[in-house]
Amino acid sequence: MERKSSYKAWIYLAPTLILMAIFTFYPLINTFYLSFLENYNSVTGSFDGFTLDNYGVILGLKEFPDTMPGAGQTTAFLTEALPNTFIIAFVSVPISIILSLLISVWLNSIKWFRSFFQTLFFLPYVTNIIAVGMVFSVIFGSSGLLDLIGPRMSKFNAMLVLCIELIWYECPYKILIFASGLQSIDKQYYESARMDSTPKWKVLTKITIPLLSPQILYISITSLIDAFKEYQAVVGLFGDQKGTTATSYNLYTCVYYIYDMVKSGNNTLQYASAAAVVLFLIILVFTLIELWIGNKRVHY
Repeated sequence: MERKSSYKAWIYLAPTLILMAIFTFYPLINTFYLSFLENYNSVTGSFDGFTLDNYGVILGLKEFPDTMPGAGQTTAFLTEALPNTFIIAFVSVPISIILSLLISVWLNSIKWFRSFFQTLFFLPYVTNIIAVGMVFSVIFGSSGLLDLIGPRMSKFNAMLVLCIELIWYECPYKILIFASGLQSIDKQYYESARMDSTPKWKVLTKITIPLLSPQILYISITSLIDAFKEYQAVVGLFGDQKGTTATSYNLYTCVYYIYDMVKSGNNTLQYASAAAVVLFLIILVFTLIELWIGNKRVHY
């Protein structure tokens, strides 16, 4: 009887497992495989052997072949895409988490129109990020309210506007998660703190944040992963502009670089695959670090 139930379970899981094998596991394994191929031709499927030179090229240790499309991006992954991605990840994510937490605490403290304000704050999240980027490009463009990005924009202004857009767009989802977590905290903790005349800042740091630590860990991990994969916001805000000048690539992110290498031609797919593997390893390392910190700091 138990074996029969096991068969049924596998039958029910089969469609999901098949789809995951086709669209998740196979592309992941194939990306690792392609990243080691030398002179891979995506049209004919031919290659000259296996090599580590693809990683050397994207990390700036070897020269990009001049005969191939994309020779201008020789060191763009290491010098532009990685730094820009790290700026996005370690600027927008912490700020958005702190803002979302403070807004959630404020929403939880009000009695009237709480549901209305929660809905109002969540509305931006259901808007397409490309549309949001286009609106921000108008607001911060030379013909908009704030002249920060335009024909003579600096990289600092470009990254500043991009981080503002991402913070504004990412806060609603975090607010929803934190608001749900606040509802599950036992009100006796706050009543005891009120009876002891505990300052509000101490209630926040000693009660709210520790008891919200599982949600904070979850938000931190997912937000950091999303930040490392950022691409759509850049395209929505700057279009296909790769830099602040016609010949620069200083608006690249890691995923932007990967997509650009895929589009460059049939002889650059191995470099895109190598960059994707490097990005995967970076995300894996930071995720493991956050989980390690979470095991020491999170209170369940």
